[in-house]
Amino acid sequence: MDKKQVAAILNEIGLLLELKGESPFKSRAYYNGARSVEMMTEELTTVVGDDRLRELPGIGEALAEKITELVKTGRIAYYEELREAIPDGVVAMLKIPGLGPKKAKVLYQELGISSVGELEYACKENRLVTLKGFGAKTQAKFLAGIEYLKRFQGSFRLADAKYWAEELLSELKSCPWVIEGEIAGSIRRAKEIVKDLDLVASSGEPAKVTEFFAQLPQVEKVIAHGDTKVSVKLECGLAADLRVVQPEQFPYALHHFTGSKEHNTELRQLAKNMKLKINEYGIFHGDELIACQDEREFYRALGMDYIPPELRENTGEIEASLEGRLPELVEREDIKGTFHVHTHYSDGSSSIEEMVKGALLRGYRYIGISDHSQSAFYAGGLKVDDILRQHEEIDRVQEMYPEIVIFKGIESDIRTDGSLDYDDEVLALFDFIIASIHSHFKPGIDLTERLTKAMSHPAVTMLGHPTGRLLLAREGYRVDMETLLKVAREKQVIIELNASPSRLDLDWRHFRRAKELGLMISINPDAHQVEELDDLAYGVLMARKGWLEAGDVFNTMSPRRVKRYLEERRQRWLA
Repeated sequence: MDKKQVAAILNEIGLLLELKGESPFKSRAYYNGARSVEMMTEELTTVVGDDRLRELPGIGEALAEKITELVKTGRIAYYEELREAIPDGVVAMLKIPGLGPKKAKVLYQELGISSVGELEYACKENRLVTLKGFGAKTQAKFLAGIEYLKRFQGSFRLADAKYWAEELLSELKSCPWVIEGEIAGSIRRAKEIVKDLDLVASSGEPAKVTEFFAQLPQVEKVIAHGDTKVSVKLECGLAADLRVVQPEQFPYALHHFTGSKEHNTELRQLAKNMKLKINEYGIFHGDELIACQDEREFYRALGMDYIPPELRENTGEIEASLEGRLPELVEREDIKGTFHVHTHYSDGSSSIEEMVKGALLRGYRYIGISDHSQSAFYAGGLKVDDILRQHEEIDRVQEMYPEIVIFKGIESDIRTDGSLDYDDEVLALFDFIIASIHSHFKPGIDLTERLTKAMSHPAVTMLGHPTGRLLLAREGYRVDMETLLKVAREKQVIIELNASPSRLDLDWRHFRRAKELGLMISINPDAHQVEELDDLAYGVLMARKGWLEAGDVFNTMSPRRVKRYLEERRQRWLA
């Protein structure tokens, strides 16, 4: 078992303990243990059974024994006992937005509700109205949450699906009969929500490959099994399909199973007009196969420039390819630095120096520290004294690491009236300010005025996670996006592409309009620990999907240009 799997089980134990009504200290111990495991730099297998595991923060003797048991045997008796005591349906209810362990415990104990379906029925029967601590508003909120859950049932965030896909691909490539293998489908196209997983492989012995795949340890159930195709359900709940073709058919199969369906349909029509036929086995002129070594040759055979997978959604990419005007998409290597980084001054778990070292390790030349502002008391938001202490520490760390520029910033809460969280005297202390909404909002309520008023403050450098969405957990608040983008252009506010896998906000579908308006986008990780700096990769994927080029992205600029930009903007405000 790897760190991610172990951490997931420790987190679930914490939840089960909360549902049982155990001491919050016990639950917190497992949550803290899960976080320590996730943050480890070594593999678990190298530290179980010795003192190094017990030296991790939050991991004592009892927890170390359980982690060791899990890594060595694949199970924990204590976890299995808890699972037997709490119905799976009660745990599933926790996926409903706004329904936490305490409320789920009351629903189970007081009303005997042990599944999402039972809760929906109870809400429709108004059985929660008189229940202490609930009421009509809570009931309506749960019903809305259940509808949201139904809409995305069986869905996975891109980062989670990609993790499983890469693990399976690694296993597949170890198969001695596999010549080539790639991830296809919506993961390859970088869709933010994924329904299933597609893999394509080439082999001269396809039946042996499908048999190998069906027996992988990640497979929970084989749904269909043939010589060239196998469909399975993975332990994580994700459905996965593997297609195996002959080596000469691989480029065509990879293209076909990458999709999208709409993109492929348009290409087939284009080919038909050229007296050609396309399918997963090739491009044919009559019965003659037009040989292609890879996808670039595939598109070239149709008289087209290569279309990157992220763009294959039939949103104008085919016409752009034929006319030679596809964008030169931003690459991960184009990113020179990062903003929106939290430290232990607010709700982050890493120090300023740790974040700086992490950024240097990843090749960044600047980093923007931006902890939460004072209104975010739930996240340890900074009072003025905290800001002054932090700035002194940043100055010390800057002297220690002159090879990277550290910018002083804040993620300022946008209040209900659209004002920022500090007065101008305090705001003037920062190099940059990210304005974000974190509280006092409800899905469906239009927050355009609140956001545009905040952007009108001359101190605001960036607008953080503009719609507030949490993928598969919470819909974004309602915003008139055209108005928002036009005000951002007028006020010269940079729009954030929040790269956290839980957000990916702003949605990639809005970036072409932002680009038309000449807006600058900053790809920010919203990192709360060093490892989350790597989430920038998901932001780059979304930027590419939104047709963005390096010149559209703020943090592809050099440190000198960024410093000059921030200084000039700050001076204009203070003048």
